[in-house]
Amino acid sequence: MSFVKSLFFQIIVAVIIGIGVGILWPDLGSMLQPLGTGFIKLIKMIIAPLIFMVIVTGIAKIGDLKSVGRIGLKAIVWFEIATTVALVLGLGTANLLRPGAEMNVDPSTIDASGIEAKTNGSELPHTVDFMMNIIPTSVVDAFAQNALLQVLLVACLFGVALVATESKAKENVLTLIENLLGIVLRIIGYIMKLAPIGAFGAMAYTVGAYGASTLSSFGLLILACYGAALLFLVMLALAAWWITGLNFLQFVKYTRSEVMLAIGTGSSEVVMPRMMDKLTKAGCDRAVVGLVVPTGYSFNLDGASIYLSLATVFVAQAVGIELTFMQQITILLVLMLSSKGMAGVPGSAFLALSATAVAVNAFPVAAVALLLGADRFMDTMRVFTNLMGNCVAAFVVAKWEGLLDQKRMRAVLSGEISAAELEREEQAALALLKLNMQEKQGKAVVSPEMS
Repeated sequence: MSFVKSLFFQIIVAVIIGIGVGILWPDLGSMLQPLGTGFIKLIKMIIAPLIFMVIVTGIAKIGDLKSVGRIGLKAIVWFEIATTVALVLGLGTANLLRPGAEMNVDPSTIDASGIEAKTNGSELPHTVDFMMNIIPTSVVDAFAQNALLQVLLVACLFGVALVATESKAKENVLTLIENLLGIVLRIIGYIMKLAPIGAFGAMAYTVGAYGASTLSSFGLLILACYGAALLFLVMLALAAWWITGLNFLQFVKYTRSEVMLAIGTGSSEVVMPRMMDKLTKAGCDRAVVGLVVPTGYSFNLDGASIYLSLATVFVAQAVGIELTFMQQITILLVLMLSSKGMAGVPGSAFLALSATAVAVNAFPVAAVALLLGADRFMDTMRVFTNLMGNCVAAFVVAKWEGLLDQKRMRAVLSGEISAAELEREEQAALALLKLNMQEKQGKAVVSPEMS
C-alpha cells in the first residue's frame, strides 16, 4: 500500500496514462502541454533562492576560501574529463553503427525553416560573452532572470563575505538563512505533490505532438544514442565506485522518483532541488553539492555531448558525406567549446550542430533540420545521463576534498537509514534551529542590567 502512495508509483502511472492519451487522442495530448510547462515553471521559480541559500550556508560552515576555490577547480577538471569522454564515445558509436548511411537524403530537398522556429532566432554565446554573462547586471537581475551561474557567483561572494564577518552578525544571518532554507524545502515539497500531473501533461504532449511513428523513421539513430549513453553510464558507474565506493544502481534506486519525474517532463532542472537535498542526505557536504550541481548544469552536459557528436556524424552520413579523421577531430574541438553554456538557450542543440557544420564545412547547415523529428525522443537519454553525470560529480569532488561521509552514503543508499528516518533527522534539525533562534531572541530581550 505504501508503494502505491509513493511519488515514484504515481509518476509511473501518470507517464503511462500520458503516453496512452498521446497515442489514442493526439489532438488532446497536444493541448495538455500547459500542465507540464506549468509544473516546470513552479519548480524553476524556487531554484535561484534555493541555490543561493545552499551555497551561502555551505561556504559559511566550511569557513575557508581556499577550500571553496579547490572545490570549484576540481569540479571543472572532472566536468572537462567527463564531457570529453562523452564526445569521443558519441563519435565512436556513429562511426561503428553508421546510423545515417542508408538514408541517401538530397540536401536540396530539406526544409530548414523548422530550425528557426526551434531556436527562436537565438545563438550560442561566444566564449568571451559566456564568461562575461556570468557577471549579472545587478543582484536582483540574476534572480529575476533565474540565471544559475550568476546566482552562483552572487552566492559565493555573499558566503565569503559572511565568513569574514564578526561572529555575532554571522551567526544571526546564518540562522536566518538556514530557517529560510527549511521553508523553501517545504515549498518544494508542496509543489512536488503536483509532479504526477506535470509528468502526465508533458508526456501526453510529447507523444501527441511528435507521434510514435518518428521512432521507426529514426530507429537506428535513437538506438545508437541510447547505446552510447548506456556505455557511458557503465563507465561512469565504474569510475564512481573506484573513486568513492558509490553503488550506482543503489543510487538510481534511491533517486528513482526524481529520475522518473525528470524523464517524464523532459527536464533535469525540475528535480535539481530534490536531487541537491538527497545528495546532502547521502553524505555529500552541502557546500560541495551547492557548488558542483548548479555549475554542472552548464558545464557538465554529458548526455547532450554524446548526442551532439553522434548527431553531427549522422547528418553527414545521411547526405552521403564521409567525414575524414581530421574533420572529426575538428568536430570534437568545436563541440568541447560549444557544448558549454548551452543550458537555457532555446534550441541549443540545433545551434551547436549548426555551428559545428559551419566549422567543419563538409555538409550543408540546412541538413541539421533532419534531426527535428527525432530530437524530442532523445530527451530521456540526455536528461538521465546529464542528471547522473552531475550527481556522480558531486560525490567525486566531495571525496577528493575529504567532505564525503562514505559510511553514511552506504547506509542511506543500502536502506539501512530509511526515508522516514531521514525525514525525522530533517525535522529534528529544523526544530533545533528554531530553538537556537528562540534562545538568541530571549537573550537579546534581557539586558545586562536586568540580568
